[in-house]
Amino acid sequence: MDIIISNSSGKPIYDQISAQIKEMILTGALQTGDALPSMRLLAKELRISVITTKRAYEELEREGFIVTMTGKGSFVAEKNTERIKEEYLKKIESHMKELISLSGACDLSIADLQEMLALLYEEESTGGI
Repeated sequence: MDIIISNSSGKPIYDQISAQIKEMILTGALQTGDALPSMRLLAKELRISVITTKRAYEELEREGFIVTMTGKGSFVAEKNTERIKEEYLKKIESHMKELISLSGACDLSIADLQEMLALLYEEESTGGI
């Protein structure tokens, strides 16, 4: 499992791990029923504390992304479409906030943004034709 830890991100390591596993689940890189590495193995691979990986797995389980079976390990949970949609909406909202901030820096109006969005949306939906 390719997880990259950044000590300079300002984000806790357990949060970086859970966010990356969540992303793998959302994008389909990890499928329902796929086994995750044991907490000990992941901690060893990332050279971090088992407590940190335990916290990441607990967060993923609490949010419904994985299930843990004592003695068997942790597995990707059955996809909850509402939860997945909510995660994507949070990402979109975050990107929109950044967009608003950037547009304010160069005096773009909401009409300009709507026009840009409409053009890009049309371009993407037609495959760039």
